[in-house]
Amino acid sequence: MTKDKDIKTTVPTLRFREFQNDARWIPNKIDHVCKIGNGRDYKHLSAGNIPVYGSGGYMTSVDKFLYDGESVCIGRKGTIDKPIFLTGKFWTVDTLFYTYAFHKCLPKFLYLIFQQINWYKYNEAGGVPSLLKTTIGNINIFIPNNENEQKKIVDCFSSLDDLINAVADKIETLKEYKKGLMQQLFPAEGKTTPAFRFPEFQNKGEWEESTLGDICDMQAGKFVSASEICDVKKDTMYPCYGGNGLRGYTHSFTHFGIYPLIGRQGAQCGNITYAEGKFHATEHAVVVTLKKDIDIRWLYYQLIKLDLNQYATGQAQPGLSVDVIKKVTIRIPKNKNEQQLIACGLFSVDELISTETAKLDQLKNHKKGLMQQLFPKLQ
Repeated sequence: MTKDKDIKTTVPTLRFREFQNDARWIPNKIDHVCKIGNGRDYKHLSAGNIPVYGSGGYMTSVDKFLYDGESVCIGRKGTIDKPIFLTGKFWTVDTLFYTYAFHKCLPKFLYLIFQQINWYKYNEAGGVPSLLKTTIGNINIFIPNNENEQKKIVDCFSSLDDLINAVADKIETLKEYKKGLMQQLFPAEGKTTPAFRFPEFQNKGEWEESTLGDICDMQAGKFVSASEICDVKKDTMYPCYGGNGLRGYTHSFTHFGIYPLIGRQGAQCGNITYAEGKFHATEHAVVVTLKKDIDIRWLYYQLIKLDLNQYATGQAQPGLSVDVIKKVTIRIPKNKNEQQLIACGLFSVDELISTETAKLDQLKNHKKGLMQQLFPKLQ
């Protein structure tokens, strides 16, 4: 999008067949196709069933509404790059603008346009990102005069969004399933056996008590400067893991094999990563090396189940001490085959999650590419 005033009419790269001979799309300012409303404080209202939204999304519900109908909302302050489409009765607070009184522009079509705008280009503040109503109103956009063309484009992206949401919901369902499965396959606190056990191991006795320090060594990785890390893998480069997973790729590696990694600082505390092959672990990750004959994948899931973040210390910058982690108590199945069955079951769910996540990324990229073709690019 651009602020330039002298903009020629144009057409998108890709156009539905029935509209190929229609007039070119013409430029409009946002405040020519809708009005922009301010949100208001809701604290004087009582609890109810009318949703209240801020720039970060849903907040609470009250007994009165600010607007009733379809509306495209954009953050005034804070999160300014996540447009929200609302319909029905709602209330917005003063951090979220809403739109109404649409003129020759379908609300859902404007929502698609809002998703393409680089909102940070119009940021008015040096600290917390902020947008002004007048700035938003002056942004130039392209609109086809034929509302049927708008509707056709809206229907196309609505179908694609439905598919994207269905895949996203499936991923969340699989994650919840995995979480519940882990609760069943590992002993609860104070228990010596899990709630669910494979039939062949039901009479094999209690799991043995141990500590993480008894079964593995732990050591922080090696510092690597940001200038040595690339976002895209090149020849002779290796994955570089920090406390929160993959950071990029570097020319050196510190480990070769299969290792669980534990995030040790700040928001990364307790995050567990599964690393294999040749890779570099930074100083923000604790590399876990087995001392006993235990299935490494089982240990990986055990570390996730432990929720090690609860052992972090420090206020401003919480951290995980290796000495503290080593003292954490766990229970281990005596039979390694039982460990392997548990790991295989959970790993199969992870593979499903990875497959669906890749599908979701592909759909999002497809939507992005389709938007670039179905909407004109301003010169």
